[in-house]
Amino acid sequence: MPCEKKPMRYGHSEGHTEVCFDDSGKFIVTCGNDGDVRIWEGLDDDDPRFITVGEKAHSLALKNGKLVTASSNNTVQIHTFPEGEPDGILTRFTTNATHVTFSRSGSRVAAASSDFLVKVVALSDSSDQKTLRGHEAPVLSVSFDPRDQLLASSSCDGSVVVWNIEEQSQVTRWTLLKKSSDVSNAKSLCRLAFQPPSGKLLAVPVEEKVHLYERDTWSHVTTLSDDLSTQVMNVVCWSPCGKLLAAASVGGVITVWDVGSKLCVERQKHEKGFTVCALAFSPCGSQIAYTDTEGCLGLLEGVSSGAAPDRSKSAESAAARDYDDLFDEDEDGLMDEGESPLKRPGPEEEEPIPSTGRVRNRAAFLDDDNSLGTNAPQSASCSTPVSLRPVYDGPMPTPPQRAFQPGSTPAHLTHRFMMWNSVGIVRAYNDDQDNAVDIEFHDSAVHHAMHLSNTLGHNVADISQEAVLLGCPGTDELASKLQCLHFSSWDNHKDWLVDLPHGEDVRALCLGVGWAAVATSAPLLRLFTSGGLQREVFSLSGRVVCLSAHGDQLCVVYHRGTGFDGEQCLGVQLLSLGHRRRQILDQPLPLSPRSHLSWMGFSAEGTPCSVDSEGVVRMLNRSLGNTWTPVCNTRDTCKSKSDHYWVIGVHENPPQIRCIPCKGSRFPPTLPRPAVAVLPFKIPLCQTSTEKGQMEEQYWRSVLLHNHHSFLSVNGYALDQDALSHSLKEQQELLMKMFALSCKLEREFRCVELAEMMPQNLVTLAIKYASRSRRMALAERLSKIALEKAQEDQEEEHEEEHEEEHSGKSAPLTSSSKTKKSPVLKPLAPRAKSKKYKSPEKVCAKPQTGFQLWLEEHRKSILAENPDLEETDVIKEAMGRFRSLTAEERLTTLAVGQSEVTAEE
Repeated sequence: MPCEKKPMRYGHSEGHTEVCFDDSGKFIVTCGNDGDVRIWEGLDDDDPRFITVGEKAHSLALKNGKLVTASSNNTVQIHTFPEGEPDGILTRFTTNATHVTFSRSGSRVAAASSDFLVKVVALSDSSDQKTLRGHEAPVLSVSFDPRDQLLASSSCDGSVVVWNIEEQSQVTRWTLLKKSSDVSNAKSLCRLAFQPPSGKLLAVPVEEKVHLYERDTWSHVTTLSDDLSTQVMNVVCWSPCGKLLAAASVGGVITVWDVGSKLCVERQKHEKGFTVCALAFSPCGSQIAYTDTEGCLGLLEGVSSGAAPDRSKSAESAAARDYDDLFDEDEDGLMDEGESPLKRPGPEEEEPIPSTGRVRNRAAFLDDDNSLGTNAPQSASCSTPVSLRPVYDGPMPTPPQRAFQPGSTPAHLTHRFMMWNSVGIVRAYNDDQDNAVDIEFHDSAVHHAMHLSNTLGHNVADISQEAVLLGCPGTDELASKLQCLHFSSWDNHKDWLVDLPHGEDVRALCLGVGWAAVATSAPLLRLFTSGGLQREVFSLSGRVVCLSAHGDQLCVVYHRGTGFDGEQCLGVQLLSLGHRRRQILDQPLPLSPRSHLSWMGFSAEGTPCSVDSEGVVRMLNRSLGNTWTPVCNTRDTCKSKSDHYWVIGVHENPPQIRCIPCKGSRFPPTLPRPAVAVLPFKIPLCQTSTEKGQMEEQYWRSVLLHNHHSFLSVNGYALDQDALSHSLKEQQELLMKMFALSCKLEREFRCVELAEMMPQNLVTLAIKYASRSRRMALAERLSKIALEKAQEDQEEEHEEEHEEEHSGKSAPLTSSSKTKKSPVLKPLAPRAKSKKYKSPEKVCAKPQTGFQLWLEEHRKSILAENPDLEETDVIKEAMGRFRSLTAEERLTTLAVGQSEVTAEE
């Protein structure tokens, strides 16, 4: 061929989508799960007309200015085309109609249904109906014979039946498919089709192949297959000339065969590998429109037959000359340097072979067995010879994701959300009655609701507790504009307007505290103050995808490069725009395989979060080198594949993800106002169904959500001490529960690993638990860890006291102030491998800490009071008494011990 594959575009909400051309080929018509029929004037039409036919539209057919649709209200409706005016109900079923098609003349319509029936209805008189009964399960598809005598149908009962329409009887029946209970559960839609214009062949997709059956005899003539397509075939479609047959699989592979030669002349793969659920040839036969189960529309252009249509010598000679010109144009027909020009052979002469040994007329060899018969009539659209240039079969580049505003619905909708966040909602209405923007605040104390006329055509917006920011694209006459409604201003001028330079359009925007950011098509990022003063402007590393802000933080997502095989190559840049302006990170943004970014923002506590189209929510882990941790998969709670959750916010305290359930679509409607649901966090650890896995997930989730406290304290924010104490207490309880479980399972090495993660006071509790469990070896190892952690605590205390003395602010540390200090979970300190545990006598012989000196001095008194204590219990008792001492008493003990050591030396 090869044909050109156009980038796919969003057409409908996720779910089954169908497509067809009108009789002129000017319009592409689609229907989908959102209940709309869209009329596209080409794939680049950014504002297609639409007709709402019901809650869902399952199928459509178009002929002679009549549009027939099968909707979710169990009816088959008629609309005029292209006006879209309702023209009545053609027929009804007791359940959903699954497929509709026109006869060749356009006088009758066949409709299949989930109630096992097929109806053939005259378009001029809906009372003239033929009902075909015999299927034992929902009917998948129907196809008219071009002579309007027969009808073929496939069903979930596994059968394919050919009917005589007038007699309402079965002509033949095959069992070819796997049985299923419903259309939604079927492995294939089995969209069969008769060959135009004669109806000589019936094409039926069966497993990974397409079977062809001959009319009248109904014998299996041949099978078309592709070795590179291993997925089940879903739909088939004939070209208008009847020479080409296109088929699409559930794996997204579209294959086109030349039926006469049985050769695959075209193969294209869906850019993301989604199931292709509908195919349609254009009336001229040069285009194939297709749709997928995600509601997207695609187009193949330049489709033609791969076999040479004419075996005449003149055509053969022309093909040979064209092929040879690829190699010989730089040498004027000579392959070897120094040769004299060769005479062109006459009609009866053989083609000479140059000294290089290359056969000049390759077309004669390539076309020997792969062409159609010489007497077969050819259509202009199916007679183009194959282009013999090499075909690239490697990874295909992914169309870059368009810029979007997090918390907004698609811009082509007439009623849409321009922004939904934790502050309020911005709605846009653009229909025949009104073109306006409504602004609503969740807390009316911030500001009252506003209604604005959208005369400038704003399409992006953001809302904060200080202002509302709106942006509109530019035109040939007008520049792109940025409008801010600064309602928190104390003067009388509450708004300002800025024109961007000519040719530069607003792509994304956001509002921080005291500033606004705008990313443009340049690509530049422009900063403004809330009052309209221009600040810095800098270039972005790639085309912007979205912006988000929180306080002084600005998050920029952009294209780092070109993705392949459905992957997006995105980067994320995090900037701090406070008094200390700096770049916090600039790194690739992780996404799920074959997905795109659907939301980017901050939690209420200021942690960056992202959500991709697969429903995976990720949160930045500042304590682990700014890595991204998945904290939830919204798809796990969806009841259906077509259901989604539209995320509008994330909170860490309490941990919850605020989102809107969308049944059968990716975006919520504006009316009625959708209800907000709350999803919990869940880190995807292994074996979370076990008790151990559940406690591990709870612990690391608590640690991850605890990170924002350190970020807030470093940046001068007020801390919620109750929440901080509760988080630390929860972590310690989980550590002790995991320790107890490991002891129960006799996993002592795992117990030691857990003790390394505990604070010193919790290790003491673990020693007591191990001693009562009669695990003395484990208790001895834990006592070593307790001593080391006690030594670390003492060293830290001495460092703090030393700093206080030098700063002139030293003060005696009383026991009451010591008890008020919240325990802190310290990081694991590395220990030298050569370090060995020393006995208490040797430790005290060379004292390093006040506790060791105090233990040596009071060991005898402790043993005199409790003669039955073992070594670990002695240490535990000594630790408890030592911690009850005041700072002055500890320093006195330390001074006495050091003087004794000095005297001995």
